[in-house]
Amino acid sequence: MGNIEKYMLGSKDLMITDSFSKADSVLNNRGYKHIQASISGGADSDILLDLCEKTARKQHIRYTWFDTGLEYEATKEHISDLERQYHIRIEHVPAVKPIPLCCHTYGVPFLSKYVSTHIERLQRYNFIWKDLPYSVLINLYPKCSSALKWWCNAYTTPGFDRPSHFSIDYNRGLKEFLIAHPPEFKISSKCCAYAKKLPSLFYARQNHIDLSLTGIRKSEGGIRAAAYSGCFSATDKSGIAQYRPLFWYANDTKRQYESVFGIQHSCCYTAYGMKRTGCAGCPYNRNLLKELAIIEKYESKLYHAVCNIFHDSYRHTRMYREFVKTHT
Repeated sequence: MGNIEKYMLGSKDLMITDSFSKADSVLNNRGYKHIQASISGGADSDILLDLCEKTARKQHIRYTWFDTGLEYEATKEHISDLERQYHIRIEHVPAVKPIPLCCHTYGVPFLSKYVSTHIERLQRYNFIWKDLPYSVLINLYPKCSSALKWWCNAYTTPGFDRPSHFSIDYNRGLKEFLIAHPPEFKISSKCCAYAKKLPSLFYARQNHIDLSLTGIRKSEGGIRAAAYSGCFSATDKSGIAQYRPLFWYANDTKRQYESVFGIQHSCCYTAYGMKRTGCAGCPYNRNLLKELAIIEKYESKLYHAVCNIFHDSYRHTRMYREFVKTHT
């Protein structure tokens, strides 16, 4: 019995056995020469790494950790622990521009990446924060049509009563809040691009990567998961195929894998009590206040750093949440 069959028999969850079979096919039998897997130090990437190490026979996988410049010490320690546990090297790839520099240069993220992107476009044209019709605004800002459509709720979702995800009213009371409290600081989503997306793209090009692996799961929700319809994407214009081995893992499947194969996560989960990790103190986090309390308790230096970097966004987020409670 081969290793893969042994691991497949070790789990009663059909989704796990299917993922081993699929990973065997993709990693070993499709002729990919330069495979890269993104290891973030989060729970899903822990499973991704374990699955790869149990499955890959012929191919050497290059594991990468993209350092955003604003990371938990617990994550850094966990990356080192994974290297020792699996006897592998996880390459540390620096940001093109680390998060602190991005925020200083372009502005801070606020509420969500999508919201930040459109506010950034409006600020670029010195937008007047008023509830005017699109027909009026497009004459004033002719080069800002997509952001104006967002502001004017021009996007609709057929068959649904609730506002479209692509319109400002998707975030309850946001339009009214911005009219009452226009942001007096720069807002931008560029930290995601310079700290994560571009470093990954540049790394892939420099190292001739033809298959890239991530731990994205559909059940996570959000725009990132919604961007894909399955676990595999054929090569695009960049020439890189995308494989998401855990894409169909529900939370129960994830817990089953952790239990069967003894997956140990970082202290962010086991000691701090976090449910998920990402960029430390990111204003996009819906549970931001809870996360900040955790950071303050366990990583005080990081807490002071994020409060300094994201001060304006934190303040505006608190104001917005209070506004929603009292005005909607």
